[in-house]
Amino acid sequence: QLQPVESGGGLVQPGGSLRLSCTASGFSLDSYAIGWFRQAPGKDREGIASISTSGGTIYYDDSVKGRFTISRDNAENTVFLRMNSLRPEDTAVYYCAAEPTYARSWAPRRVSEFSSWGQGTQVTVSS
Repeated sequence: QLQPVESGGGLVQPGGSLRLSCTASGFSLDSYAIGWFRQAPGKDREGIASISTSGGTIYYDDSVKGRFTISRDNAENTVFLRMNSLRPEDTAVYYCAAEPTYARSWAPRRVSEFSSWGQGTQVTVSS
């Protein structure tokens, strides 16, 4: 089974930027819809962005719309989450999730819609 692997987290000051990456060894991500989720201490895991296999359908939660950008490079077998204008409330563990699909325009957004999850990468926004 595909095991997504996240990277790119770290400590950043408010207003700063980070780029998270999601890849998978031994599997081609181009047949998987991909979602980014985050979970802050004491809170539920929430979906913040997702992208269809074609890249033509993208979803953003209102909390990140205009600041975060999800993209995929199937040649590099990687999905990116570019995060700009970071705020302290963006502090969380960020997870990449993958779901195989033949529906090229489907961008799922709920935890229950994804079957494969990475281990997460910590993002801390603090001065």
